[in-house]
Amino acid sequence: MKKRILLVDDEKEFADTLSERLRTRDFDVTTAYSGDEALEKLKEYNYDVTILDVQMPGLNGIDALREIKKLKPLTEVLMLTGHGTVETAIEGMKIGAYDFLMKPCEMDVLLSKINNAYERKYKHEERIRKAFTEKLSTSPMSVFK
Repeated sequence: MKKRILLVDDEKEFADTLSERLRTRDFDVTTAYSGDEALEKLKEYNYDVTILDVQMPGLNGIDALREIKKLKPLTEVLMLTGHGTVETAIEGMKIGAYDFLMKPCEMDVLLSKINNAYERKYKHEERIRKAFTEKLSTSPMSVFK
């Protein structure tokens, strides 16, 4: 199964180019050009990893990250920026970003971060499934509560 990526960046040419590069590496990529558009897409579909630009007009990356984590807490988020500061990176990590990368980013580094973020999400989901299965096996009636 392909890893589902949501790429969010207001720089259309950059986003389209990166999307295409990721698709050639067998990722299922959806592109959003604003934080608000990203949230709408997240309401409709479950993504494994979101790559999120920090500096965007309207809903910026940090505010979008807050909303993403409320909406889909297991979705891993990689913050990507050309204008980052240490303070912004720390704030993003505190909110729940998986990692913070500077543009331009080497493709091998980005691919590694995507794969690591996906693995973390997968492990979280497995722990949740296991806990649910254990609860169900010890108390089948709990499903009806």
